[in-house]
Amino acid sequence: MDILLTNDDGIRAVGLRALYAALVKAGHRVHVAAPMTEQSAVGHSVTLFSPLRVREVEEPGFSGLGISGTPADCVKLALSHLLPKRPDMIVSGINAGANVGVDVLYSGTVSAATEGALAGIPAMAVSVDDYHPEELSAQAGYAAGMLEGGFWSSFPNQCVLNVNFPAGALADAKGLRVCRQTSCTYRDWYDERNDPRGNPYYWLCGVIPPENVEPDTDRDSLSRGYITVTPLTFDLTHAEYMKTLARQLAGND
Repeated sequence: MDILLTNDDGIRAVGLRALYAALVKAGHRVHVAAPMTEQSAVGHSVTLFSPLRVREVEEPGFSGLGISGTPADCVKLALSHLLPKRPDMIVSGINAGANVGVDVLYSGTVSAATEGALAGIPAMAVSVDDYHPEELSAQAGYAAGMLEGGFWSSFPNQCVLNVNFPAGALADAKGLRVCRQTSCTYRDWYDERNDPRGNPYYWLCGVIPPENVEPDTDRDSLSRGYITVTPLTFDLTHAEYMKTLARQLAGND
């Protein structure tokens, strides 16, 4: 297949390089369009008020395009201008840090895959529950193998396959779980600190409280050592409430 590979950790990230090697080894034609710099948690933002610049990155065993924009920028620019033809698949990752539950709203990794899905291209986002991974070749090989799955022939339009690996060696994972997102949200706080000039600044911190995580959801299964797979869709309409709202606004309720 022709595969567009991207991420949000930047073109030099361990996870992207591991996926590139695994996909090439599997015989795919891999086209990389990834941010030149770290773009974690930028969500689905796109660049409107500054130009995008593209730089070729050629190294032994690796070739790609670094882009001075967000993950969504990378996919939009690649699909509309940089690629010789429309890819068969978009793969985003491997992200350093899990993307489960509400993370998918903030994640540049998931948003890059979503941009491809919105264009009607099958897309997969891949993450690992480790903020400082050093070796991801086994996880990358597993993810590349998932592209051979027969389920892709019936994969829904405008859907993203969200894959998360537990921290540690792949051999220690307990297996694969297809599961829904957890609905619990972060408990956030800000550390207030002072810069060398005595001016205050604020650093975001947050955790998903373990006691709020529903059983058998993505966060729960991942924390228990399973590889999690969740099909994501992005119609945000609250369908159950639509009829009730229509009655309320019409004064009939």
